[in-house]
Amino acid sequence: MSAALSHLRVLDLSRVLAGPWAAQNLADLGAEVIKIERPGRGDDTRSWGPPYLHDRAGGETREAAYYLAANRGKRSVTVDITRPEGQAIVRALAAQSDILLENYKVGGLAKYGLDYASLHELNPRLIYCSITGFGQSGPYRERAGYDFIIQAMGGLMSLTGERDDLPGGGPQKVGVAFADLTTGLYATIAILAALAYRERSGEGQHIDMALLDVQVALVANMGSNYLCSGRVPHRYGNAHANIVPYGVFPCRDGQLVLAVGNDEQFRRFCTVAGCSELADDARFARNRDRVVNREALQPLLEVALRRRDGRDWMEALEAVGVPCGPINDLAQVFADPQVRARGMQVELPHAQAGTVPLVGSPMKFSASPVRYQRPPPLLGEHTSEVLGERLGYDATTLQALHEQGVI
Repeated sequence: MSAALSHLRVLDLSRVLAGPWAAQNLADLGAEVIKIERPGRGDDTRSWGPPYLHDRAGGETREAAYYLAANRGKRSVTVDITRPEGQAIVRALAAQSDILLENYKVGGLAKYGLDYASLHELNPRLIYCSITGFGQSGPYRERAGYDFIIQAMGGLMSLTGERDDLPGGGPQKVGVAFADLTTGLYATIAILAALAYRERSGEGQHIDMALLDVQVALVANMGSNYLCSGRVPHRYGNAHANIVPYGVFPCRDGQLVLAVGNDEQFRRFCTVAGCSELADDARFARNRDRVVNREALQPLLEVALRRRDGRDWMEALEAVGVPCGPINDLAQVFADPQVRARGMQVELPHAQAGTVPLVGSPMKFSASPVRYQRPPPLLGEHTSEVLGERLGYDATTLQALHEQGVI
């Protein structure tokens, strides 16, 4: 059976992370993805290392691990879009494509005739997704958008990190490029919605994705807390604004995460922990009371949890349905039997390294499973193949374009 999106072609003019992440999702779902890159340099993330992939002899390649994370399933075509001949190549490919992704500055592609208006006229069915820091409208639209800045401007850093009155207090960014990655996910959702609309209308459309919009959307319940109360939320470290106990707790041999979601779970926890009196205490019996009295409850729980090792706690609490878990580093994550059983590490053949290890897709389907069709491509690896296959360029034409620096 064909993969879910095997009937679609994607032209990926995006770079770095948000756009490539969306395009990789589409590739995992079966779409043909053609990645357009600058000759000689390519996607900026190709050089964002170390670490770099090692070849069969153990030497470093030019393929940074960062680049590898977001570009499997694609074919790389190098084209200089500043040249008329390069623009003609991209327009010809866009005329044959279903989806185009780009993350140039607002108006940046118009001077090349590669903006939405120009390509919509050429291909009215084209779904054209623009990803920028601040969107196509508004007073910040011409600013460059970087994940770190967006996490700060969009409120995430005001919510992340230890409380100011505790050691290590202060705003923190998330440990991965959260705004970029989630914008890539929202872009994927938007593209799939536009495809569904096109099925009924026959028309493509322009999708305007902004990192700041996504970050503001993803303050989620904390944003709602503010809008409903008028009170600006503050950082809770690993604690939760609305649920107690919910956080990192010390145990005899380290730390564990305890996430008690309701009053019945709290009572079961107290029974296992040998402190049933806390569940009957009027200060702690209901979640709303525990939230108000969290400072009084926290040290009592810490005393109880320090009595046993983390593994003992997890076995005992899981047995009675109280959510808890270890704090794993990435070596422990990829060794975890559940992660391994779910296929979250994959190995793909690679021209230089033999094989390349990658983080797998979390999407699981019963009828149209994800297919890992290609490793992240080498720079320009498929230029001749794609231009010959899609545009009918012969060897003489390709050689001439190469000598002119167009490809």
